[in-house]
Amino acid sequence: MIFRTFVKLIQCGRTAGIEERIDYMFAVGKLSEAEYAELIAMLKKDEQ
Repeated sequence: MIFRTFVKLIQCGRTAGIEERIDYMFAVGKLSEAEYAELIAMLKKDEQ
């Protein structure tokens, strides 16, 4: 569920501070390694 929330936020352009939140959720085990990598890739693509 948290993964889908992050995807929607990135798609809507609401990315202020989101990388830190993604990092935190990954660190506490709420995101898998694959989900983390996908979100970071989406975020970096969105920034370009």
